[in-house]
Parts: sequence; structure tokens; C-alpha cells
Amino acid sequence: MLRKKRREGPGEINAGSMADIAFLLLIFFLVTTTMDTDAGILRLLPPIVDDMENIDKVKDRNVYIVLINDADQLLVEGEPMDIKDLRAGAKEFMTNPTNAENLPEKTRITAAVCREQIAFNRSYLAGATEDEDRVRFQKEIDRWEDKLLAVELLGEFMELPNSAVISLQTGSKTSYNMYVQVQNELEAGIRELREDLSREKLGRRFSELNDKDEDDQKLIKAIRMVYPQRISEAEPVDVSRRNQ
Repeated sequence: MLRKKRREGPGEINAGSMADIAFLLLIFFLVTTTMDTDAGILRLLPPIVDDMENIDKVKDRNVYIVLINDADQLLVEGEPMDIKDLRAGAKEFMTNPTNAENLPEKTRITAAVCREQIAFNRSYLAGATEDEDRVRFQKEIDRWEDKLLAVELLGEFMELPNSAVISLQTGSKTSYNMYVQVQNELEAGIRELREDLSREKLGRRFSELNDKDEDDQKLIKAIRMVYPQRISEAEPVDVSRRNQ
């Protein structure tokens, strides 16, 4: 008598290695995925002002106020300005070529001044007992050493005060196109100053310096120290035509 052939069910899949595969995929994605990072604008606190009666004057001369109102009109320091003149205005603020009282008061940085400040802070660092004080004095030493290197690479230069900043403010109805145009002009002004300095001191364009080269990295840092890009953006406000 013939026996019926027993029909077997479908074969089982060996899942023993699935955990290993999942782990390898996780490692792969962790290694290859790039994380977005927020980039900010460098901010420096203004120095302490002993004469409180003149504090408003000090603040006014160190802040270049650029306002775009709701009608996309440009107001600089409270006065209407054509956007084609904004680049020159930003450059004048950054350089103050005539030592005007309404523009930032710049300080001459020399090798002697840098060495004096380095020695001064080192003496205090040597006697500091608190970690907070040691960190503070070391930061000052590093800052003045960077300035000394800039002097050695570029020569003496006039330094903007720490509180000098270009303040960009928009209206709540300012168009994005106008905002971008103004940003481009402000950045172009600073970029031109860096290009001029680089050609004058190095005989090369600033844009040609290679940030992957160790020597060029020092030059880039030095030029940025002379002409820092400090553009502050305030929160949009309700600004109408009558603000002209």
C-alpha cells in the first residue's frame, strides 16, 4: 500500500544574524550622516565705562544702525540712504579714516603694546589661585598673542573697540529680497576691506588664501582680526513709512 508523502511546510529563515546586520547598518548611518550645526556671529561685550554720563554717546558711536522699514526703504543712522551707498558707509564705519567723533574710536596696536599686555597678564596668571582667574588671564594672554602675531604678519594696525558692531534691523513686513540685498552689501564692504589689506600687505588677494594651508591660516586669522565681521541682527519690529 502506497503511503502519502507528507507535505512539509515552508522552510524557516534563520534570523540569527539579523541583529548583527541591523547593528552594522546603524553604525554606517551614524558614520555617514552629517549633523546640522548652528553658526552664529561673534559677539563681544562692550568694555566697562566709568563715566556713566557719556555711556549713551559711547554706545552710539560704536553701533552702526541699519534699518529696513516695512516699505523696503533703507534708513542708516536715522537717515534715508540708497542701497548703492551702503557698502561705502559700512567701510567708513569700520575704518573711521577721519577720526570722526560719531564713528568708533580705534586703538593703535603695536608689538610693544602686545608684549606689555602679555607680560602683564602672565604676572597675574602666575599669582592667580582661583581656576576662574587663571582661565581669564590665559584667555587674555592668548588674545594678545594673536594680536602680536597679526602685527608681525601685517604690521601695526588700528583696532576697532570690542563693542563696535553693525546692527541690522528689519520691519515686520520687510521683503526677503531687500533683506538679502542689504546683507550682501554689508558683507561686501567688509570683504573689500580685507581684500585691500591683503593686497597691500601680502601682494595677494584675501580670497586666494588657502584655509587648508597652515601659513595661510595665520594670515587669514590676522586679516580677520583687523577687520572683523560683526553684523548683529535684531528682532523684526513694526516699522512704517512714517519712521523716515
